[in-house]
Amino acid sequence: MASNDPLLQPYKLKHLTIKNRIMTTSHEPAYPEDGMPKDRYRAYHEERAKAGVGMTMTAGSAAVSRDSPPVFNNVLAYKDEVVPWMKKVTDACHEHGCAVMIQLTHLGRRTGWNKGDWLPAVAPSHHREASHRAFPKQMEDWDILRIIEDYADAAERMKAAGLDGIELEAYGHLMDQFWSPRTNTLDGEYGGSLENRMRFSLNVLEAIRKRVGDKFIVGIRYTADEADKDGISAAEGIEISKRLQRSGMVDFLNVIRGHIDTDPGLTDVIPVQGMKSAPHLDFAGEVKKVTGMPTFHAARIPDVATARYAVAEGLLDMVGMTRAHMADPHIVRKIMAGREDDIRPCVGATYCLDRIYQGGDALCIHNAATGRELTMPHDIPLADKKRKIVIVGAGPAGLEAARVSAERGHDVIVFEAAPEPGGQIRLSAQSQRRAEMISIIDWRMAQCAARDVEFRFNTWAEAADIEVENPDVVIIATGGLPHTEVLKNGNELVVSSWDIIAGDVKPGQDVLVYDDAGDHAGLQAAEVIANTGAKVEIMTPDRSFAPDVMAMNLVPYMRSMQEKDVTFTVTYRLKDVVRDGNRLRAKIGTDYSDLIKEKNYDQIVVNHGTIPMDEIYFDLKPASVNLGELDHKAFINGQPQSIAANADGKFQLFRIGDAVAARNTHAAIYDALRLAKDL
Repeated sequence: MASNDPLLQPYKLKHLTIKNRIMTTSHEPAYPEDGMPKDRYRAYHEERAKAGVGMTMTAGSAAVSRDSPPVFNNVLAYKDEVVPWMKKVTDACHEHGCAVMIQLTHLGRRTGWNKGDWLPAVAPSHHREASHRAFPKQMEDWDILRIIEDYADAAERMKAAGLDGIELEAYGHLMDQFWSPRTNTLDGEYGGSLENRMRFSLNVLEAIRKRVGDKFIVGIRYTADEADKDGISAAEGIEISKRLQRSGMVDFLNVIRGHIDTDPGLTDVIPVQGMKSAPHLDFAGEVKKVTGMPTFHAARIPDVATARYAVAEGLLDMVGMTRAHMADPHIVRKIMAGREDDIRPCVGATYCLDRIYQGGDALCIHNAATGRELTMPHDIPLADKKRKIVIVGAGPAGLEAARVSAERGHDVIVFEAAPEPGGQIRLSAQSQRRAEMISIIDWRMAQCAARDVEFRFNTWAEAADIEVENPDVVIIATGGLPHTEVLKNGNELVVSSWDIIAGDVKPGQDVLVYDDAGDHAGLQAAEVIANTGAKVEIMTPDRSFAPDVMAMNLVPYMRSMQEKDVTFTVTYRLKDVVRDGNRLRAKIGTDYSDLIKEKNYDQIVVNHGTIPMDEIYFDLKPASVNLGELDHKAFINGQPQSIAANADGKFQLFRIGDAVAARNTHAAIYDALRLAKDL
C-alpha cells in the first residue's frame, strides 16, 4: 500500500528516481584508509542504505587536487585508485535501492600545508582562514587552469565508479573563496565583479560537463548568504543562485547559510545542542522559490516532524538528516514501520563533528555502533541461551548494558541508588543548553521498559543483595564521584563542579574554577557562577582550557561568558588553599618553572574528573567465576568473555564506564555495547 507520508514519496531528479525524500548530506567521517573509502567506509554507508535512506552523499570534501591537503582525512579523488573503492561503496548501496553521490572539492585555504604532500594551500588571496591557520599562496593563472582540469578528472573518475552524480562543495572552500569579496583579492578576469568572481566555478562546470556529458547529475552545495557584513549578502547569494540556475549546468542546489572560517561561524551553520533547530530552513525555501531548482538542505534537522514539514510545505525537495542518521541509521525503516518513537534521538552533542575537527574520526556520543559497523551491531541479535543479568547503576553505561542485554532476550535487573536514572547525564542536563542530553537516558529507559527490564531505584545495592538474585552475570556501572583531593593542603576547603551544577552549594562572588579535567563540567559550573553576576576566573595547568569540550561546543560557552566578568588563565596549577579571614588564599604554581604566587578568592571550585565507585565490585570479586578479569583481546575483537579463573565462582563479574576510570559518555556506552552484545 502506498504511503501518504511526504517523506516517503519518490523524487525524480533528472533521470534518477530517488525512492524517498530523506538523504544524508555529504560529510567526511574521517574513515578513509590511505585516502581510500575502504571496508569501514563502505559498511558505514551501506548500513544507512539497507535501512532505507533515499540517497547517501558520500565523501565530505573529497579532494580533487594534491594541493588540497586532506586535513579531515578526506577521500583522495585525485587518485585513479579511488575508482574501484568508490564502485564498491556505490554497488553496495545500489543493492538496497539507495542513490549514491559524492562531494568533490578543492579546500583552498581551508586546510593545513603540513598534511598530505606538504604543498602550500592556495586561494584567491593570501588571507589566512582562522580555523586552519595556513597562509595560502595567492593563485596564479596556471594554478587556476590546473585545478579546473583536476575537477574534471575527478568527476570523470566518479562517473566511471558508477555513482549517480556529484556535488561540488563551494561554501567555505575554494569556489566560495572566489565568490566572496572577503577572500578574493585577485585582479583581472577572476576578481572584482560578481561575474568575474563566479567565472572560476563556471569554468569548472564547463570542464566537468565536457567530460561527463549532460545526463550525469551535477549539483552544488554553497552558501547563499555568508551572514557577514563583508561577505556574500543574501541579495548577492540569491543572484548567485539564479546564475547557477541560468547556466544550465547545475541539476540541484544544496543551500547553506553562514560562513565556516571560524569556530563560531561553523557553529552557526551547523548548530549544536541548545541552539535553534533548523535555523536556515526557511531561507533554503526562499532559494527554491526564486530559482525553481531542485533544492536540498541540512542544518540541525534532528527530528522526523521537522523533516516532514520541510517537504510537505515545499521548502525542500530532499531533506538532509545527517547527524540524525549517525545517532540512528534506521530512521527510514522505523518511519515505514510506524515506529518513530523507537528512533534513537540525535541530542545535538556534536561529538561527531568536534572529533573530526580535532583530527579524530566521527563517533556518535550515544550510538557506539556508528562507524564500527564491521564489528558492532545496530540490530542486537537474540542470544542462544537466556541468562539472568544484574546491573548496578542506571547511568548511560548501566542503561546501555540493560538495553542490549534485554534485546538479547535475557532477564535483566538494574539496581540504582538514586530515585531516577541518568547518573552524570542527569546532572549535566540541568544546564538549559545541555537539557537535550537527557534524551540519551529517556530513550534507553523506553527501550528497557518495552523489554520488561526490572528497575529498583532508591536501592543502595550491597554484595548480599546481588548474590541473592543468583545471577549469571553481574555488571558494575556505578560511575564515579567528583575527585577533589588534588591539593597538598586545603582539600576540605574546596567544592566540586558537581556541587555548583546541582545547586548543592551556592556560588560565591569572587570564584576560582580550577579545571584540569577539561570537560563540560568545569565550564558548566563556571557559567552557573557567572550567571549570578559573580567574578570568575577559570584556571588550568594545561596550555589550553577545556580541550575535551572541543571547538563547536565551546562556542556557546564563550558567547555566554565573555560578556560577563570571566577571565581564562592557562598554564597555572593550584597547589594549596588556606583560610584567610572570611576568604580563601590560593597558592598557585606552574609546571614551567618554580614560580609561586598567591591570590585570594571567596570560593574555589575544583573540576578533576571522578574517582570510581567500586566498592561493590571488589566485594563481589572473590565470588565471581572470572575474579573480575576482562579478556582484553576478546573485548576489543567483539568476542564473548570466557575466563574461568575461579572454579567456585557463581557468576561472571564485569565493570564498565566510570566505575573503571573517568572517561566520557561515549566510552561508557561503548564499554556496555561491546560487552553485552556477546553475553
